[in-house]
Formats: sequence, structure tokens, C-alpha cells
Amino acid sequence: MEFKLIIKKLNDTITEEENIQFESWYQESQRHRDYFEHVKNNYSDSINDIDIDKDAAWELLEEKIKASQNQTSSYWKYAVAAMVVILLSVPVFTKLLKESSSSQEFVTTKILPGVDKAILTLDDGTQIALENGANYEKENIVSNGEKIVYKSQAKKNNVVVYNTLSIPRGGEFSMELSDGTKVQLNSETQIKYPVNFIKGRTRQVELVYGEAYFEVSSSDENEGSKFFVLNNSQSIEVVGTKFNVKAYKDEDFIYTTLAEGKVQVESENGTFLLEPGEQTVFNTRTKEISKTITDVHAELAWIDGDFMFNKKPLLDIIKVLSRWYDVDFIIEGESIKHQKFNGQLSRKQNLEIILELIKTTEKLESYEIKGKTIILK
Repeated sequence: MEFKLIIKKLNDTITEEENIQFESWYQESQRHRDYFEHVKNNYSDSINDIDIDKDAAWELLEEKIKASQNQTSSYWKYAVAAMVVILLSVPVFTKLLKESSSSQEFVTTKILPGVDKAILTLDDGTQIALENGANYEKENIVSNGEKIVYKSQAKKNNVVVYNTLSIPRGGEFSMELSDGTKVQLNSETQIKYPVNFIKGRTRQVELVYGEAYFEVSSSDENEGSKFFVLNNSQSIEVVGTKFNVKAYKDEDFIYTTLAEGKVQVESENGTFLLEPGEQTVFNTRTKEISKTITDVHAELAWIDGDFMFNKKPLLDIIKVLSRWYDVDFIIEGESIKHQKFNGQLSRKQNLEIILELIKTTEKLESYEIKGKTIILK
């Protein structure tokens, strides 16, 4: 569902047909309902301090779109992103409305968002490229190019065979393990797992690096067998639950965030039992681990196709953008590295739109695109 329908719902400008689509999405899961409430609360907070006639704003933006020549599509995305997102800073709204279409510089370069793609490495070392539109099938493995599914099969022996799934920069992928556990994998991620679990024995996978969201099949459905996720120097024991692990190679911290159920995170320096809404932070250098309350919606925004930044410095934001858009950033100027931003943005839009929106906050003077390198000034 398009994010702008949520904003239309909040502004009471949604059509009957759009409302049917919204209600279908809203009733689909508790997570969708919680997400809507979260957006509503933040959206209300963000506009309380400024007097904006939202309907008039939409009309003005639409007039600008019609007035622009040969740029309708890209500017519409720009306008929608600017209006419907809880964006970087509230002055963006007034700034955009004051600018005339004749003075607007439109973005023509396109750096596209990530797509479904992965590399499957079989136990014999064979590598298979999985991507949208390409089907793959072998024994108990099936993939449609967006998701890979392992079907449970009876084992003649107790030998465990492992596969590895690697998600490159600019990619994402979903999988279902043979026990029914579902995993969504973010860009620049690698996971190692058994092709088939042995009934009654501990189920164990390794998040080698990257970010993964798990919906673990309960022990009751697997003859009481526990489920563990290993990563670096910590292990996570799971009891039928939903949680996220972020453990990128270029970051010093591993974040384990619990959405539903219960998990126990263990390291050499401490063990923590997490309740929903809690997170452990593990320092890979010092090996220290701590527990804190976190914003689960922000941590899991990528699952719903969004970026959500809560007072994030630009230095951290470009790491996220680099992985998803498969680009490199160079920041010219020490001061802007630590400028902090708040915002919720769609992962499905071109990078240039996001850069333009960051630029409107006036914390970023300009940017330059040179192939796959973005220079921020």
C-alpha cells in the first residue's frame, strides 16, 4: 500500500475506493495497526507547530506538477515524498510551498532503489544467482526470485547439510526454512543455515553479518527443539517469536530487537532476557552488552519498505543509503557528518529524491553524483 494513503486517511481526504484499500491493509495485521498509530502520533506532533492548509498544499503541488515540462513523474515523487512523509524538518513544507515551479531544479539522474536478489551457495560450493523473474528448483529447494523456500523432508541419516544465502548491496530477499521459520534479509547480509533440521534436535542458524528479521516457528511445532541464532560472540535463544538482528561488518554494535514473544541474548559478558519493545546492544570491540527500551517501529521500518531516522547523524544515514542503493558517499566538511535528522522515507523511491529532501533542510549545502559515488557538501 502507498504511504500517501495513510496521510490521506489522517487528513480525511481519502476516497471511498482508497479507503477500501486502506482498510484491507489496516485489518491485515496488528503490526499494520500499530504502525498506523505510530505514524498518526508522529504526524500530528510534526504539524502542530506550523499552520498549513494541507488541502491547499496538495492543490498547489499538483499545479506545479502540471506546470512542469517533461518532469511530471519525477516531480510527483518529489512532491509526494515531501508532503506525506514525517520529514527531516517541518520547515520543508513551507519552503516547498514558497518555491515557484519556474525556479525548481528537477532531478533527472536516476539511482534506483534495491531489488530482490541473492546468491545461494550450496553445500558443494555451487553458487546460484537468485533474482526477480528467475525461478530455481532443486530437491527440497524452490525459489521464485523473490523468496526461497526449503521443504521439510525425511532424512536417511543425521548429517546436517548447510547452505548460505548472501544478499548484496542494493538487494533484499526472503526465505522460509524447512521448519517453517520465516526470515527477511536486508541488503549486504549473509546467513548460513541447515537445508533440513533434524527432528527433536536444536535448530541453529548463523547470521554471518548484516540484518535479518525472524519469525521463528515455535518449539511446540518442532518436537520441543529450541532455536538459536548465532552471530559474532553472541547467541540468541528463541521461543517462537519475532525479532530483528542488525550486525553489519562496518559497525561496532550488534542490535537485537524483540517485536513479539521472548528471546534470551547471551554473550561472554552477560545474558539478557528480552521482552517486546526491548533491545540488546553488543559492542563487538569491548564485548560489553547492555539492554535498553527502543522504538520497535523505527527498528523494523525496513520490513514495511521504509527508512525511519530518529535523530540520526548524517554519517549513520549514509551507511543505510549506501547498502540499499549500492553507492558510496564522500562527505566534504566535518560539521555536516554529525548533523542529525528525523524522518520517515520510502525505500522504493530513487536516491535523488531523498538527497533533495535532505538538502531542503538547509543542513546540506549541495551534493554531486559521479557514477556510483555521491559527494555531499
